[in-house]
Amino acid sequence: MEKRLVFFTDLDGTLLDHHSYSWDAAKQGLEAAMRAACPVVIVSSKTRAEIKPLHQAMGLMSYPYIVENGGAIYFPDGDPLRLGAAYPELLASLGRAALMSGAVVRGFAQMTVAEVAARTGLPLRTAALAHQREFDEPFVVESGDEAALAAAIRALGLECTRGGRFHHILGRSSKADAVERVMERYPGAQFIGLGDGLNDVGFLKRCDHAWLLPSTQTESLRALLPEARIAPEAGPRGWSAAILSELERA
Repeated sequence: MEKRLVFFTDLDGTLLDHHSYSWDAAKQGLEAAMRAACPVVIVSSKTRAEIKPLHQAMGLMSYPYIVENGGAIYFPDGDPLRLGAAYPELLASLGRAALMSGAVVRGFAQMTVAEVAARTGLPLRTAALAHQREFDEPFVVESGDEAALAAAIRALGLECTRGGRFHHILGRSSKADAVERVMERYPGAQFIGLGDGLNDVGFLKRCDHAWLLPSTQTESLRALLPEARIAPEAGPRGWSAAILSELERA
């Protein structure tokens, strides 16, 4: 391998199956990356409480991971680097932006764990981990103009993005900003990004090569990332194929 590869990957719909949240079909790619000593860095909207057990189960403890759309980076050898806005500020600003735009929204803070489970398909135990927000508030727009709401959020000095299931309000941090911070740890490496949603575009653009995992947002993503490669299948099976392809090309 002429140049070390570093993989930055989304979770839901990418390394994890969109419906079952299983990563079994990704094991071949994960094991190949580990044999080649190529870091796999998780970049997700999920919370630390959700990611930490996955990170350990996948054998990725030697590498950092990024939580809540770039809200913080957890490094294996030190304290976390916190980049996002405080959670109470996000909740207050989401309420203000909804009033400013005339939208009606419902965020995780207003949902019970049971409702989060119903909306995501997660088991209750995992939904409880998803409910432990620190830097990012997922929400649904029940009525009103989504574009006007996003504009109001940005007018308050915050950001709004869209994942596979929810809108998200967050601070000026982003997946892309956090990825750039992690890249500094791997000088001279070649960076490969994998994602399936619009909230992945920023960090995929920062990478040397990008892979799109097929999803309902693929056509929109192709327009924004015309040079990206399309994985042969959605979710972890396609993820594994993309990883193996990159390792073979290196």
